[in-house]
Amino acid sequence: MSATAPLAPAQAAARPAPVLVRCLRQALYETRSILGNGEQLIVSIALPLMAMIGLTWLDLLDGFASSRINAAAPGVLALCVVSVAFTGQGIQTGFDRQYGVLRSLATTPLGRGGLIAGKGLAVLVVVCVQVLVIGLVAALLGWTPVASGWPAAALMLLLGSIAFTSLGLLIAGTLRPQATLAVTNLVWVLLAAVGGLLLPLSKLPGLLGTAATLLPSSALGEGMRAALIHGRIDPTSLLVLAVWSVLGTAAAVRWFRWE
Repeated sequence: MSATAPLAPAQAAARPAPVLVRCLRQALYETRSILGNGEQLIVSIALPLMAMIGLTWLDLLDGFASSRINAAAPGVLALCVVSVAFTGQGIQTGFDRQYGVLRSLATTPLGRGGLIAGKGLAVLVVVCVQVLVIGLVAALLGWTPVASGWPAAALMLLLGSIAFTSLGLLIAGTLRPQATLAVTNLVWVLLAAVGGLLLPLSKLPGLLGTAATLLPSSALGEGMRAALIHGRIDPTSLLVLAVWSVLGTAAAVRWFRWE
C-alpha cells in the first residue's frame, strides 16, 4: 500500500484555496463594499471633485503650470488615493473590528497578510475608477497632462496606494473604531491642506514646508505633479514613498489586531 494515499473527497474539500485565490476573493468583496457604500464614494470621489473645481476658481496654483486645471488635477488624483486608501479603508476596517467581522475572518486561512493584500488590491481597483472619473471631469475643464508622464504617475499611484492602505490599516488595527474615525478624518484634512497633496511644497511656509518633505502625502503630490506637469520622475518623491510603503506594510502586518 502506498504511503501517500490520495485524500478522501471530504479531506480534499476541506483544504483552503491557494493564497492568490483567497486574496482575489477578498479583494472582490472589498471592492464591492467600497463601491456600494455611498459615504465612501463621497469621500473617495465627490470631495476630490469639489477640491478640483475649487482650485480652478482660486489663484492658489497660478504659475505652477500652463493652466489652473493642469496644476490642480495631479494633486487631486493624489488626494483620491489618500481618501480611499487611508480614510476609507481605515474607517471601514475599524468598524469591521467593532462589529466582529474581523474576528470571523481570523478563523479563516486568510491571515493578516491576505487581508492586507485583499484590501490593497481593492484600493487599486477603486483608484483606477477614480482616475477615470476625475480625469474625465478634468478633461472637460481643459486638462492636458503630459502624456509621457503617465508611466511615472502610475508608479506613484501604486506606491501611494500601498503606503496609505497600510497606514490606514495600522491605525484601524490598533485604535478603537471611534478613535480611528476621528484620526483618519483629521489627518485627511491636514494632509489635504498642508501635507503637500493639493498645494506644492513651495507654497508651504518655512519649517512646515521642510518637514512636509518627509511625509508620504507630499511625496505622492510632488511625484504626481512632476509626472503629469513636467513628464518626469521625481527621484526624491519616489524614494520617500517607497520607504513609507515598506515600513507601513511591515508595521501593519506586525501590529494589526483582529479584535
